[in-house]
Amino acid sequence: MKNKNPIFYLILLLVLTLNSCKEKDEYHSVIEKIKAEQKPYHGKLTSETLLAGTDLIEITEGEHTFLIPERKGQIKSFACTECHNSSLSQMKSLVGKKAHWEIQLYHAPDYIMNCATCHNGEDMNSLNSLTGQSINLDLSYKVCAQCHSSQFEDWKGGAHGKKLAGWTPPRASMTCVNCHDPHKPSFDTRWPSNFNIKKALERKEGLDH
Repeated sequence: MKNKNPIFYLILLLVLTLNSCKEKDEYHSVIEKIKAEQKPYHGKLTSETLLAGTDLIEITEGEHTFLIPERKGQIKSFACTECHNSSLSQMKSLVGKKAHWEIQLYHAPDYIMNCATCHNGEDMNSLNSLTGQSINLDLSYKVCAQCHSSQFEDWKGGAHGKKLAGWTPPRASMTCVNCHDPHKPSFDTRWPSNFNIKKALERKEGLDH
């Protein structure tokens, strides 16, 4: 006796179609193919090998714990007190070449910021918070976070800035000063390394006509 229920034939057709697709190694979407053919990876993905030889320190900011480059070891003339052993007014009167006194501050207007905004005049080996607290040079991002709060929140989560090595654990991120010059933090305008001159000229000609 034949089954006259149309739903039965619809289900039968669907089953036959799906089996036909699988037999021909065809899938209805890339996601379907990935799910069908994926093989579990039982190894351990890690950036430890790529980070080997890099001096890093671990920090925790809110719910995020990650590594950042150690800073003091990168500063050739640290500790600063090796030279800054007297007041700035006395040092200005010294005869001879003075290191980094040619630095100009292009960060904010003079009435908002000067050297003492970030550098601790009482302890030249440390940085300075807006409330006069000492900040370790290795944690210089804390100075930036006082004003650049939205960028700081993005940086903590990994959305702002660059990674050291890769995205696999352990996470290691550049700090503000690894990418930005703190005295002139904005980046200069520049052409892309692979700028398409031909395409740019074609666009210009199109606009001219």
